[in-house]
Amino acid sequence: MAHIEKRQRANADGTGGSVRWRARHRGPDGKERSKTFVKKSDAERWLATQQASVAKGDWIEPTESRITLAEWVDIWEGTLVNLAHGTWQLNVGVARNYLVPRFGAWPLDKITTSDVQKMLSEELAEGRLSNSAVRRHVMVLSQILSGAMLDGRLGRNVASGVRLPPERAREMRFLEADEVMRLANAIDPFYRPMVLTAAYVGLRWGEITGLTLPKVDLQKGTMRIDRQLKLIDEQMVLKKPKTRASVRTVSVPPTLVRILASHLASEQVIESGLAFPSVRGKPLRNPSFRRVWLRTVKSAGFEGFVFHELRHTAAALAIAQGAHPTAIKERLGHASITTTLDRYGGLFPSLDRDIATGLDSMLADSLTIPPLAVEEEGFDIGL
Repeated sequence: MAHIEKRQRANADGTGGSVRWRARHRGPDGKERSKTFVKKSDAERWLATQQASVAKGDWIEPTESRITLAEWVDIWEGTLVNLAHGTWQLNVGVARNYLVPRFGAWPLDKITTSDVQKMLSEELAEGRLSNSAVRRHVMVLSQILSGAMLDGRLGRNVASGVRLPPERAREMRFLEADEVMRLANAIDPFYRPMVLTAAYVGLRWGEITGLTLPKVDLQKGTMRIDRQLKLIDEQMVLKKPKTRASVRTVSVPPTLVRILASHLASEQVIESGLAFPSVRGKPLRNPSFRRVWLRTVKSAGFEGFVFHELRHTAAALAIAQGAHPTAIKERLGHASITTTLDRYGGLFPSLDRDIATGLDSMLADSLTIPPLAVEEEGFDIGL
């Protein structure tokens, strides 16, 4: 049974000394736990909290929550078996490089919501990290603490209630057709077909660099996207796309097919088996290509333009030709039409106007229909 007992320590001369209050209760496992306090009110508060947790079924064995964050992160890493390798590296990197240095020595149950909020505020004030990076720090900490809850080490996740800063998305840039050609002409001629493919087909970086020769059908004018090139443990590996929607067959403009025909016959391409390898015939790594890209965009007058924005350009060019949102979704391999509309909805300004025009045509046609002839007797038209 839960109770509080008064404990008095005698002084060396035998006179009354300091008073302590020991609170005792039994956990769900039948074992008795106790904790000593200077104030009786603190003992009563602790005892009430323990009893309430037992009643609600979320009582935690105290020794379990005393594990430090650093100790728990070692265990937590082993639970991330379902994450893609890149996401695993990113989350573990955040934990190791930012969270453990700050909270590593803290017992899990000593981290409070105000501690998490303080971390967020300080990182934002420093200004070294983007809002997205700071947001990820809090989200990864929340994942770590959620894992501790599932493992029975915590009763609640103190990071889950922290309000995150808004994510300041970089404004997307799109190129016009003549600008795409200017960019393609500014790059090393070997990479020109790749730039045009990115701008007119809309493949992701991993998809375009992982496109193998058998997946390009010049006769049909199609590309089959079912692999992407990933850097894993310093090795370039072909992996399946993250989502089923990313696996798709896309049509290639006939003019681009003719450009690709000579490119795919080059020695580097044939040797590598990839449609778009490096000039040395090896899988194209982002860091090495980045140097080429930065020189190119500067030379073409598009400084700050990133390669992924060629994918956005592909969407913009297709929309300008009257492509339907669903067709854009399928061509780009989006998992949801919501993603397509969220990113490119502003490029469909005429859709609502087209609906109104179509409805107006229906209304005008209906006004030419003569009124229904109704006999005067035997028919109630309900007026």
